[in-house]
Amino acid sequence: MHTLEQLYSNSLALLTDLYQLTMAYAYWKSGTARKEAVFHLSFRENPYHGGFAVGCGLGHVVGVLSRFGFESSDLDYLSRLQGNDGEPLFEDAFLHYLRDCRFACDVDAIPEGTVVFPHEPLVRVRGPILQGQILETVLLNIICFQTLIATKAARVCQSARGEPVLEFGLRRAQGFDGALAASRAAYVGGCAGTSNALAGKLFDIPVKGTHAHSWVLSFDDEMEAFETYADAMPNNCLLLVDTFDSLNGVRRAVEIGRRLRERGHEMVGVRLDSGDLAFLSIEARQILDGAGFPDAVIIGSNDLDEHVIASLKEEGARINVWGVGTKLATGYDQPALGGVYKLSCVRSEGNEWINKVKLSEQAIKVSTPGILQARRFRQGDRFVADAIYDETLGLADGCTIVDPMNMTRRKHVSGGTGFEDLLVPVFRAGEPVYEVPSVHAARERAQTQLAGFHNSIKRRVNPHEYPVGLEARLHEMKTRLVLQARGVNGAG
Repeated sequence: MHTLEQLYSNSLALLTDLYQLTMAYAYWKSGTARKEAVFHLSFRENPYHGGFAVGCGLGHVVGVLSRFGFESSDLDYLSRLQGNDGEPLFEDAFLHYLRDCRFACDVDAIPEGTVVFPHEPLVRVRGPILQGQILETVLLNIICFQTLIATKAARVCQSARGEPVLEFGLRRAQGFDGALAASRAAYVGGCAGTSNALAGKLFDIPVKGTHAHSWVLSFDDEMEAFETYADAMPNNCLLLVDTFDSLNGVRRAVEIGRRLRERGHEMVGVRLDSGDLAFLSIEARQILDGAGFPDAVIIGSNDLDEHVIASLKEEGARINVWGVGTKLATGYDQPALGGVYKLSCVRSEGNEWINKVKLSEQAIKVSTPGILQARRFRQGDRFVADAIYDETLGLADGCTIVDPMNMTRRKHVSGGTGFEDLLVPVFRAGEPVYEVPSVHAARERAQTQLAGFHNSIKRRVNPHEYPVGLEARLHEMKTRLVLQARGVNGAG
């Protein structure tokens, strides 16, 4: 059973914008609903002013597409919508068409945990234009948010320098849907666990947690609160010590640790959630080590992100585990990835593909035509460049790539260089052909992928730009189509 089926008993076909449905109606009305089309999902700029992103969300996409279809309640709702003349917005015949519509697209996508870059196709949809159009909104919703959070998690984990990061963002996330997606994506991006119990159940993510300040305040004094909690949870005793005085709280935790040890248990550690975390963690470490608890962990929390963690590390903080909530689960400091879903070519039955390009006064918004694939080249254990190419043109052994934002920036990849094509088949003619890896496998892929890039690309501030470009012939085709669309003489 897909996790989406566990959450939603009803169809998700209406998880789309109305304009997708009005376009679908117009395709049907004009007799072009079955015209074959290719769409690509990508993003234009790396999030957080960083040098990379971590692709995520394909698991949920497969769940949605496996259930593609309009239920009677969906069609009943659509039948009640009205145009500005008070008449039904959609004909009954169109609603009957939707009722009988069966998913028939080919879908290719980059596996979760893959490091990705601007302009690369993360998802490619090929099939009846009506169906491809309806999928735009839901694909962007799923892929863009989870990629945003997985990337944030990767950045936070890098700042923690290998120490565990726990995702604590459920209470501050944008709704329970957002919280569940964020917990999943944060784990793929590198977090060691989550406080979100439902995410733990649905996605098999490790769950972690202790008690809150309210537990301490519910007793007459801190020591009584600690004692009672240790009695109840001797095998999970991690104490929040900053309700009144953090360092006195650590000393009381040491007393509890000694009592637990006499009973054959070991205190897990303490959590600091306020104050000067660098100073307090250093002092807490001295208290714990001096009392014979060198293995007791110190968890730090309190509005942490990659920047604060990096600063605390530079100050010598002795925190072992990092609890990151609001600024991870919400993608704090960048609310959206800015993904796009663009039509790149069409054809009528029996005819050749016609490449399409969307123009803009901004170069970054000019779309790329063709049936696109991304190829990642590797030399030894290091990734060296990505080529975006058109499958109908192919890619020679040895190629030149052109920066889509600056045609004077080019890189040649020699023949014989190892490579991996990033888009893999997920659906063929509407049938699933891809077994979605577990979140654990996706998390492992993300770690392996990140290890393959030079540290300069992963820098938190002013990262190096990894070479990604259009294969030369694709660049030439795109340039020719742009010039033709703008009526430039000699463009043909």
